[in-house]
Amino acid sequence: MSRLDLRLLAFAALLPDVIDKPLGHYLLPGIFDNGRIFAHTLLFTLVLFVIGIILYRRRGRIWGLTLALGSASHLVLDAMWRTPETLLWPAFGWGFPVIDITNLWRTLWESLTSHPSVYVPEIIGLAVLGFIGVHLITKRRLRHFLRRGRIMEG
Repeated sequence: MSRLDLRLLAFAALLPDVIDKPLGHYLLPGIFDNGRIFAHTLLFTLVLFVIGIILYRRRGRIWGLTLALGSASHLVLDAMWRTPETLLWPAFGWGFPVIDITNLWRTLWESLTSHPSVYVPEIIGLAVLGFIGVHLITKRRLRHFLRRGRIMEG
């Protein structure tokens, strides 16, 4: 059995945005006009989970389950339950909610600087990353982490 790779988990936690933001905002803005589409659905996470179970049973690999865990954590931290049309897609229809993205960066900045539901989780996330980074640097474990994806030996 392989061990949990924290590098992959961190990437997986960003995966819904890595997929949906470019797709919804830049590649197909006239179609979706939203940066929370397919990869922000429960269906996407469930597909990753099923793939993960299959890979684990056949090969003893957990990277698929790691992707599902990271994706699920993203949905929780984005509070996707507030947008059930997206979270439970396609249960409410094939479309996604449309948002005004004409001033996308300005809107994001205003949300980040004025809405506690946005900036508090971001501050907590930065604090956790800072704590882990300081720990890795002071314990001289950064190189080990970058090579193996684990904080401790093993």
